[in-house]
Amino acid sequence: MTAKLPAPVTLTGRHIRLEPLGRHHLSELFAAVGGDEEVWRWIPTATPRTPEELGAVIESRLAEIDAGTAVVFAVIDLRDGRAIGMTGFHAFSAENELVEIGGTWYARSAWRTAVNTEAKLLMLTHAYEDLGMGRVFWKTDHLNERSRNAVLRLGATFEGIHRRERRRPDGTWRDSVYFSMLADEWPAARARLTERLARG
Repeated sequence: MTAKLPAPVTLTGRHIRLEPLGRHHLSELFAAVGGDEEVWRWIPTATPRTPEELGAVIESRLAEIDAGTAVVFAVIDLRDGRAIGMTGFHAFSAENELVEIGGTWYARSAWRTAVNTEAKLLMLTHAYEDLGMGRVFWKTDHLNERSRNAVLRLGATFEGIHRRERRRPDGTWRDSVYFSMLADEWPAARARLTERLARG
C-alpha cells in the first residue's frame, strides 16, 4: 500500500505541541532565537538579527508549504504556550514511502531537555503509524556534532556523507551527513524514546 503524504496537522505530547507554522508565531520565535548565533550556527540561513529577517525565513517555509514540498511545525512549549522552535517534514514521496525530518532548531532553553525527544517521537509516530512511511531520514552538517549525536540517540543509522553538498551562509562548503530509520526499526526506537521520556 502506498504511503500518504504529510499534511498540516497538530501533534500534542506531554511537554510540547507541534502545530502548523504561521506568521503569528513570528514574535515568539524571534524572542526565543532571534540573533542567537549559536542556534543558527549550522543552519543554512544567516542568523536573523531582526524580526524582519526572521520573518523572511518564515515566509520561505510558508512558500514551501504552499508549494506542497514541506509541512512545517512551530514547536510550542506547553508550560507557557509559547513557540520555542521549528521543525518539519521535507523531501517526501508517497510512492517511495520516505520522508525527511529537518529544518529543526530550538531556543537554547530547550537544549538538553525533553523537547527534541518528544518532538521526534511525535513526528516518527505520525510518519510510520499514520502516513505509512517506510523510511525516515535526516541530514546535517558534518561539523555539527550536537545534531549528529541527537539523531543517533533517536535510534537512526549513519548512512554516509554527501561531500560538498551545499554552500553555508559564510560561503564555505558543507559536507552533509545522512542518517535513516526504517519502518521495521521503529518499534524498538519507539520503546527507547518512550522510556527516555518517562525517565524525564
